[in-house]
Amino acid sequence: MDFGVVLQTDPPARAVIETMRAAEDGGFRYGWTFDSVVLWQEPFVIYSQILEHTKSMTVGPMVTNPSTRDWSVTASLFATLNDMFGNRTVCGIGRGDSARRVIGRKPAGLSTLADAMRVIKGLAEGREVEHHGVPVRIPWVRDGKLEMWMAAYGPKALKLVGEQADGFILQTADPAIARWTIGSVREAARTVGRDPEEITMCVAAPAYVGDDVAHQREQLRWFGGMVGNHVADLVARYGDSGPVPKALTEYVKGREDYDYSHHGRAGNPSADYVPDAIVDRFCLMGPASAHVERLEELREIGVDHFAVYLMHDEKEKTLQKYGEVIRKLGG
Repeated sequence: MDFGVVLQTDPPARAVIETMRAAEDGGFRYGWTFDSVVLWQEPFVIYSQILEHTKSMTVGPMVTNPSTRDWSVTASLFATLNDMFGNRTVCGIGRGDSARRVIGRKPAGLSTLADAMRVIKGLAEGREVEHHGVPVRIPWVRDGKLEMWMAAYGPKALKLVGEQADGFILQTADPAIARWTIGSVREAARTVGRDPEEITMCVAAPAYVGDDVAHQREQLRWFGGMVGNHVADLVARYGDSGPVPKALTEYVKGREDYDYSHHGRAGNPSADYVPDAIVDRFCLMGPASAHVERLEELREIGVDHFAVYLMHDEKEKTLQKYGEVIRKLGG
């Protein structure tokens, strides 16, 4: 199992860069950041510095979206970084949540996302694609490579992952939900003649190593609120008794308005409705041994990559402890 760390690009950027350096020293192979340029700083500028100050770490957004940059811009950003540092980027992408909603826009549709993945990947890898109705190619790309990892929860989105994406990002560490979503992705891949084993399965969730579980729950409750934004969309689309498991949808019944000024932050008041049981299921908490146990379970389900959200009051300690966990798991 590979490991990544997920950070917000809060100023000062040098602190993000230093944390990524420490993560690489601890065995993390991937460095991810949020991509929501009103709430946080522009990540692609910071990626260049992370790549400059690390040896082999792969970097990318968790996740970008098809709508806040033209697809040619996104492709050129990745292609430029890859040309400078040797194909050390990955594109995590989804429909868009905070980056879209804070500027008054809704998440993109799946057909738009499918087209965006095709165009961005093609351009970043030096191929000619049709974009805005005309043929486009980036002429200076040589031997470019860009994997597209798509974030998804619902049946139609999971189907698209299996049909097209290089990787699947599930933003919750609940084994039951991982089993259902990964199974759906694999079935969609087989249906179109793809080898499911070629799709990287990534689980991304907060982790907090320590003994005070009650305190950890309060520090990580924000994550249930963040996931709840996507789940609320699923409930609106499929209903309470639709194809999405109740293990994912039932808890959002108490959800009200969401304030993005607290998005991804410990103590987010918009996540007060999230019950303890959801925090326990969606996140990794407790002593390091409990983390190892959950990660082993996820690996048995088929998870190849675990990305740790570090948004709480013991970031450095958890990062250091995860270095020990990674060694135990042979990551």
